[in-house]
Amino acid sequence: MRQAIWLAAIVGTACLIGSYFNATRRTNLEARIVKTDAEWRAQLTPEQYRVTRQKGTECAFTGKSWDNKQAGQYRCVCCDNLLFDSSTKFESGTGWPSFFQPATEKSTVTESDWSFFMRRTEVMCQACLAHLGHVFEDGPKPTGARYCINSEAMKFIPAGEAEIPPTSPAKKD
Repeated sequence: MRQAIWLAAIVGTACLIGSYFNATRRTNLEARIVKTDAEWRAQLTPEQYRVTRQKGTECAFTGKSWDNKQAGQYRCVCCDNLLFDSSTKFESGTGWPSFFQPATEKSTVTESDWSFFMRRTEVMCQACLAHLGHVFEDGPKPTGARYCINSEAMKFIPAGEAEIPPTSPAKKD
């Protein structure tokens, strides 16, 4: 019983420390689309909010896009920013949609994530800083990157309905 209490204390402390490091780094990024917490909650489903605004993760093999093989675009569920094109999607076997590169240089931004006893690289929408997932260095050529993204953070637009390469919304003054 004591071991369980000590383990819970250690895990809790590690999560708090990771949250602290993440919070201090977040101040270096500036979102172009800024909304209040109430506005995000009104716009998003509870699961979309949990994933994108609270850095949640959906369960593997449960998201609507992990096995989608249609041609089209993946856009941010929060702000409609173009994130990924289906031509860069590949089967990673992880249970989450995986891409080897973002659609444009203005699609995503990355930041160190120190949660859960490890250092990972978080991927966010560059326009609204929505949490999308993480990027790892075990992907296929040509980039070697594996962007492991939550389905709840994206909406899929089939190729016939997709706009031709729009980018992030204009920066607000």
